[in-house]
Amino acid sequence: MSRYKEEQCRICRREGQKLFLKGSRCYTDKCAISRRNYAPGEHGQKKAKLSEYGIQLREKQKTKAFYGVRENQFRKYFEMASNRKGITGENLLILLESRLDNVVYRLGYGSSRPQARLLVNHGLFEVNGKKVSIPSYLVKPGDVIKVRESKKDRRIVKENIEANGARPVPAWLEKNAGDLSGKVIRLSTREDVDIPVEEHLIVELYSK
Repeated sequence: MSRYKEEQCRICRREGQKLFLKGSRCYTDKCAISRRNYAPGEHGQKKAKLSEYGIQLREKQKTKAFYGVRENQFRKYFEMASNRKGITGENLLILLESRLDNVVYRLGYGSSRPQARLLVNHGLFEVNGKKVSIPSYLVKPGDVIKVRESKKDRRIVKENIEANGARPVPAWLEKNAGDLSGKVIRLSTREDVDIPVEEHLIVELYSK
């Protein structure tokens, strides 16, 4: 399944809440949810009652949209989470939070997760001194993520630092604005995940 490349605001309207896919625009009056808080399409304003399966499916689709993950990737993460000790739903969120593109976003070096993914793809970051251009790379405790020396003067990097400097950094990460780096202190926990997801619905969906 290919990545969704159409208007991202339609995804937020479909889910009925902000997924913060457009960075700073999501905090302004231009946000689609602020202007048209109903599903897109001809019948978008009609309130349809979802079945149990529909509720579970929407929760999965919403979580995929939050992290920018395709279906085959998401199922792979679910299988990994199932094979780990602990609660499967929480393990799934921890894996998604550990993606390099999400860490770049959490550190404030990307205005949104889609932009952070693009910056990683373009080779702007290194992990432990080595260039990494794979957004799905899973970080580990002790890893140091840093803007590559040759990329520090890029306009987009400077704009993001200025715009996102006040954004809170989660407790499991440590940011060093001086050298444009961050360190993974530990893996995230369920309490660190601030997105509105009911992960047990996803587990129920895949368990059928």
